[in-house]
Amino acid sequence: MFLVLFILHDAELLEELLDAWEEAGISGATILHSSGLGRVRQGGGWRDDLPLIPSLKSLFDHEEYFSRTLFTVVENEATVDKVLAATEKTIGDLNKPDTGLMVVLPTAKVYGLRPPVNGT
Repeated sequence: MFLVLFILHDAELLEELLDAWEEAGISGATILHSSGLGRVRQGGGWRDDLPLIPSLKSLFDHEEYFSRTLFTVVENEATVDKVLAATEKTIGDLNKPDTGLMVVLPTAKVYGLRPPVNGT
């Protein structure tokens, strides 16, 4: 088994990427808002200046740039290859800047992972 981590730089591509991952055989993934060191240092990361109950104006006055970090566990390298191909087809060549970062780690054991509902 493998843990696939992917940091998507353009959050607007998330839905399209999720569709591609599902077509590649991924039945479940966890998605987190994230921000890298560079974006935080440039002032486009986390907001710490919002009041407890912000107005809509205060929310829209300051742009935030969040990435999406996706992770999933897959059974084998063939599925890893399918996920990589689906990702690059959707996002573009990951070796180009501002696309994303994929990390694949071998996983010895996984607890709490349920089989897909459709049985595949």
